[in-house]
Amino acid sequence: MRSSPRGRLPRLSLLVKFNLIFLVVFVVGLTVTGVLARRWLQDNAQQQVADRARLLMQSASAVNRYTADHIRPLLEGQLQERFVPEAVPAFSAHEVLATLSQAYEDYGYKAAMLNPTNPRNRAVSWEEDVISQFARKPGLAEFVGRRDTPGGESLYIARPIRINNAACLGCHASPQTAPATLVARYGPSNGFGWKLNETLGAEVVSVPMALPMKQATQAFWFVMAALTTAFLLMGAALNLMLWRLVIRPVTELARIADRVSLGEDAPAFAARSGDEIGVLTASFGRMRRSLDQAMTMLERGE
Repeated sequence: MRSSPRGRLPRLSLLVKFNLIFLVVFVVGLTVTGVLARRWLQDNAQQQVADRARLLMQSASAVNRYTADHIRPLLEGQLQERFVPEAVPAFSAHEVLATLSQAYEDYGYKAAMLNPTNPRNRAVSWEEDVISQFARKPGLAEFVGRRDTPGGESLYIARPIRINNAACLGCHASPQTAPATLVARYGPSNGFGWKLNETLGAEVVSVPMALPMKQATQAFWFVMAALTTAFLLMGAALNLMLWRLVIRPVTELARIADRVSLGEDAPAFAARSGDEIGVLTASFGRMRRSLDQAMTMLERGE
């Protein structure tokens, strides 16, 4: 009697191969998606912060224009007797946005000057670097940067301060030509010697990035969790479909074919579907019948 080794069928081998391929696709897809999503969310957060900073900058410019066009003419007579800081557009803009910063912590505005009239407007080291950028590049209208602060990273937008109207030099050309009330308040050493079209300083608006970046990070992890869940559910569904539609019928077909090849009694190959597996089952059934007929003919000596 012929004997043939019968090993256990590797029923999960196809599933293992499928899951290995699926895992590679999953890791690559999740990595690429994660990199792109993180970059997009961070860029979007920075753009939102920049838009807020530009809104504050436009607010400061609006206060400047309103003060110059409406407030200063009303106070012109008083300026001959005493200096009124509210008549200075930069002072008014600073005060308005300083009030705003009380409600929005770490939001800031400053008319940073290299040689200011008011000492509080004197530029610090990093602001001097920004002003030097505008001085070296006269065509540069805006500079966007990021810097570390005690409250976290902050985005700032700066725009140059230049005197384009010769009438504005009346208060800043020299102490002799400036209003006496101005000199009496701030002294003869600060805010003089300004020149037409010279880069004197920069308006700087700072907006904190901690909250927008935190929100971007939270959104990133939410997206990654959603994608991971979707991939896992898809993998489970595909595994179930592969097992029910391919692995189980092929395993049953192989088991019957193994028994037939050893000459044992085995059930018929029953095609239960009209797909490729059903066609393969029908082919095995025809082959078995052909073998049975051939064996019968051999036994009869035909």
